[in-house]
Amino acid sequence: MAALENPADLDEREREALETLLKRLADDEFVLAERYTEWQVRAPSLESDLALANNAQDELGHARLWYDVLEDLGFEEQELVYERDPADFRHATLVELPFEEGDWADAVLRSYLYDAAEELRLEALEDSSYPKIADRVGKIQSEEAYHLEHAQNWVERLADGEEGHQRLQDALDRLFPHALTLFEPVDPDVETDIVDLGLRDATLEELGEEWLSIVVPYLESLELELPVSSQVDDDTFEITEEMLPEKRGRDGSHTDAWADLHDELTHTYRDLGRSETTKIMEKPE
Repeated sequence: MAALENPADLDEREREALETLLKRLADDEFVLAERYTEWQVRAPSLESDLALANNAQDELGHARLWYDVLEDLGFEEQELVYERDPADFRHATLVELPFEEGDWADAVLRSYLYDAAEELRLEALEDSSYPKIADRVGKIQSEEAYHLEHAQNWVERLADGEEGHQRLQDALDRLFPHALTLFEPVDPDVETDIVDLGLRDATLEELGEEWLSIVVPYLESLELELPVSSQVDDDTFEITEEMLPEKRGRDGSHTDAWADLHDELTHTYRDLGRSETTKIMEKPE
């Protein structure tokens, strides 16, 4: 697959595929980081508080890495984040849902579901035909591996107690359908182009099936029950239309929580009357 090295040489199909891929990557990370900040000084221990604060900072940094690549296509950071219509964001609904108040099981299970998917997504980008994407994957992978380990440790710890196990089950019932939206297309035809152009080497369907083959046995080993059945046979899993929630994020449909969250994450920029973002460090290499 030929590398797509010069953004000025991209045709309309290549440009749309690259823009779509990068926005879904960046939007997921940006919105999840904002949600994680709600747990600051509220986690069950100082150690877990600092860990989730670190995760939030990492996710925000990852979002910035992807938004920075979009600047190759002529976008400005403020256009992508602070001045963008909330209806134009394409993150999965999993990352925008509010946490159940005081429910640490929600936070760690959400992290597990997301980070298990992120591990697979990044692997599929390692040999991306757009060099800037491939160059950023290694840095992100090293940080995401820690996120996944932290989430699994906490999930297993909570599953070992009766109350914690019930909280995990309640969170799983609530979150699992929305986790499936991580593998929903923004536009089916464009998603096909993303793979055909070598920007990512696996389809969303393949990633979703592999994710299910990992998380379903793991969660069941903790005696948690999946709210929907995804298993076709002993070795095959799939996401069906019936398993998905009504609002999916990728297609522009969002839960009621998104409008309030977007208003919160942009209000300082608006209240200060800014027309561009403030830079406190150099752009990533």
